[in-house]
Formats: sequence, structure tokens, C-alpha cells
Amino acid sequence: METGGTATLETEETDAGYLVRAGGVWTVRFVRGLDAPLRDLMPKRTRGRDAVIDLTGLSRLDTAGAWMLHRTAEQLRVAGLRVSYLGETAEFRTLLNVVATQRSGFNLRLPPAPFFQQLAERIGGLIVTAGHEVRGLVGFFGLLLQALWRTVKHPSRLRLVPFVHHMERTGFDALPIVCLITFLIGGVLAQQGAVQLQRFGAEIFTVNLVAITFLREIGILLTAIIVAGRSGSAFTAEIGSMKMREEVDAMRTLGLDPMDMLVVPRVLALIVMLPLLTFIADMMGLLGGAMVVWQMQGTSPGIFIVRLKEAADFWTFGVGMIKAPFMALVIAMIGCYSGLKVTGSAESVGQETTRSVVKSIFMVIVLDALFAIFFTTMGI
Repeated sequence: METGGTATLETEETDAGYLVRAGGVWTVRFVRGLDAPLRDLMPKRTRGRDAVIDLTGLSRLDTAGAWMLHRTAEQLRVAGLRVSYLGETAEFRTLLNVVATQRSGFNLRLPPAPFFQQLAERIGGLIVTAGHEVRGLVGFFGLLLQALWRTVKHPSRLRLVPFVHHMERTGFDALPIVCLITFLIGGVLAQQGAVQLQRFGAEIFTVNLVAITFLREIGILLTAIIVAGRSGSAFTAEIGSMKMREEVDAMRTLGLDPMDMLVVPRVLALIVMLPLLTFIADMMGLLGGAMVVWQMQGTSPGIFIVRLKEAADFWTFGVGMIKAPFMALVIAMIGCYSGLKVTGSAESVGQETTRSVVKSIFMVIVLDALFAIFFTTMGI
């Protein structure tokens, strides 16, 4: 049986002949799915046999459906069968007679929907997709918490070699790019801030600007985005490649939990390393700002450090460090989740890697905004 919406098609071949049953609603909206099956419809034996098209089960018929029935009848006649209709009403016969006079056929494509309807459908589809994605991430987060709790109860479950390996990959290997970018951004921030503050005669507060913005926001945000693009995508690609090669299924067959083997070491490694990277990024950003202030304003390193102590207290530094483990958890979780969603094709690996980077950066910015609101409300 072939179905297209509420239109149905059944075929039966016996020694007596060939039977085609059409049922349901054969209108332009529902018969498009039956176009290909009807074109391929052909009995094994044809010459000198009877073919009956049974319309008893039809509830509605329009010109598009009638054309497809007529085309099928002509197709069977050309193959050498004697075709007749069964159960046709007067209305159905009228439509069949009308389409029999047409030589060009009918366009089975529906007219395009209005723009606002298409826009609403796309927005609705995006909302539904986002809801399914959030639901999947929440479920994966629950599985991750269970795996972490098992590791806490039984520390021997933690695979130390992969844990140290991923610490090196996500932390030490990322140091050059993190140091370079944060040093340059710190210098640019100091230069632009000094130029604007000079208009008000307040260039002395350039150190305050660099210290507060970099320690509270820019240091952790830049580092998290770099790690999301570098390590988060690597997690997705690595696990996705294993999923594509069915290595993950082989683990399950051997009784090994992929959460313990693949996810937990990566998550813990990133939770440990991102705060360390953030600390180094803060220092490099301040160093870049100090170099620019020294060149533009003649402020010596000693004076810069004194003003830095006056401008920033413990919580100025602590706010950025508190954010780091939460952002690391989100980046690692999204990267591993996207990797486990990969299907059996190389294209799927690329798609999920791209999506994981986009989702990780989006969630990092959302988390940063939520933390900023929280700390402002708490007066920190």
C-alpha cells in the first residue's frame, strides 16, 4: 500500500486480472505523494488481461486526482490491458471525461503560501526545533550528573590517562592563541579608552577601565569563546567520528558506558583548565593594557600596579573566575552532546560541529549576561 496524506492506493494482481483500488481524498493536496508510485505501476503480465480501477473507496476527487487516474488507465492500456472503472459516480465520470480531453496534464504543485504564512511556519519550526534541542540537552545534563556522581562515589572509574590528555589538549595547547588574543585586546581596549577619556581630562582612569572590564567580563568571555571554537568543536568532531565508525556502539556492546569513557574525562578536563586559562588571559590582557598606557601616557609599570590595586578589589577578579567553571561545563556538555548526535555520514559530523560551536558561543554569552545581572543585583 502507498499512502499520500489521506489518499490511498492498493494494487492486487491475480490470474483473473489486475486490480487498482483508489481510496480516500484524491485532491491536489494529497495525491502528490502517489504520483511516483502510479508512474511505476505495472503488472508482471499484461497482454490480453483485464485491469479494473476501483473507485468505491473514493470520498473526494478533483481534476488533479482524476488526471492521475486517467493517466494510469492510459498507461495500462498502452501496456496491453483492457481497462475499466468500478464504482464510479456521475460526478467522478464527469471529471474523468473532462480530463480525457486534456493533453497537457495538470500541475500537481500547490500555489505558494503567502509570505506571512511562510514566515510564521519557519518561525514555528525554529521554535519547535529549539524546544527539542533544549529538551535533549536537559536530558543529557541529567545523564552527565549521574556519571559524575558515580565518579565521585568511585574515583577509580575516572580514566586518568584520557583526563590528563584532554587537559593538555584543551589547556596547554590553547595557551598561545589565548595569550596572543587577550594581549592584543587588552592593548586595544587601553588605547581606545585613553583616547576617549582624554577628551574629558580623565585619562588617569584608563587603568580602571582596563582592569575592571578585563577582569570582570572580557577576559573570561574571550577565553570561553576561543575554547568553544577550539576545544568544543574538537569534542564534537572526535566523538562524532567515533559514532560514525560505530566505535560508540562497540563500547556499549562491550558493556562500557560512553558517558564514563568519553564524556566525563573531557568535561572534567575543561572544568579544570578553563579557570587557569582565564587567569592567564586576565594577566595577558592587563599586560597589554599596561604596555599601551606606558607608551601613550608615560605611566611606569610600578604606577600602573599601584593604580590597579586601587581600581580592582578581590571580587573584581573573583567574578570572572567564578564564571569559568560554569562556562566550561556548558561548552564541554554541548560539544559531547553534539558528537553523540552524529549519524553515519561525514556530512553529519561537519553539521554537528558547526552547530556545537554556534550553540556553545550563544550559551556562553547568555551565561555571561545572567551572571552580570546576578552580581549587579547582589551589589558585587
